[in-house]
Amino acid sequence: MEGVNSEILKEICVVKIPFGKYEGTILADLPISYLEWFNRTGMPKGKLGMQLSTVYEIKLNGLTDLLIPIRAAVRNGR
Repeated sequence: MEGVNSEILKEICVVKIPFGKYEGTILADLPISYLEWFNRTGMPKGKLGMQLSTVYEIKLNGLTDLLIPIRAAVRNGR
């Protein structure tokens, strides 16, 4: 994923969705169906929308393994 900032990848492994059916769920753990719904109806404005779009692209392209080392680092406080 060329051009994806590593800070964004770290954020999507920590930040939780602040509303809706999956409130409190880490963005990287949201089901693809929920992300597809956002993609159809419109992503939220601002940073959250950008983060959700990033998670959507990662899942859509089968790149979730990319997040494994990032999640491990986050768990270990890095």
